[in-house]
Amino acid sequence: MWPWGHLAVAYLLYTAVVHRRFRRPPRALPAIALAVGSQTPDLIDKPLAWNVGILPGGRTLSHSIFTFAALVVVVLAVATRLRRRPLGVGFLAGYGSHLLADVPPAALGGDFSGATYLLWPVLEPPPEEPVAGILDAILSYYELGAFEWVQFGLFAVGAVVWYRDGMPGLGLVTAPLERWVTA
Repeated sequence: MWPWGHLAVAYLLYTAVVHRRFRRPPRALPAIALAVGSQTPDLIDKPLAWNVGILPGGRTLSHSIFTFAALVVVVLAVATRLRRRPLGVGFLAGYGSHLLADVPPAALGGDFSGATYLLWPVLEPPPEEPVAGILDAILSYYELGAFEWVQFGLFAVGAVVWYRDGMPGLGLVTAPLERWVTA
């Protein structure tokens, strides 16, 4: 899944839960933590596999439920200690939604062979085409098929929902940029 697809899935799931549970849109800092969490597995695995060659594939270490389970314990402990639990929950919601969104559609029909990365290193990750780096991945690894167009649609829906929620997090990101530009 492309980064904007992961972001859309994470935000749509998170805002639905926040609206249902708290009857309000997500807050700014947890929304930013959610966005970061939704990208983290790819920001770790893909460079370490494709650019450095440390990992056997672009969905291994940080795409594993074993890593996620350890991360849940650590992130919640640190966030609770710092009295920032909503930030930890936001990050973990984004991270967890990334893992779920990467499960191939064939799994809906019972074919889980494309999701063995979730149990890495116990199971081998699904085979993937060799990639010479991130730029090569962008230019040749991915193609625009029906699944990619669905992601664009999800992103559009997510952007509209985020806008209707008051664009949580935007001000915290843009304010430092505005101060820097106008200084």
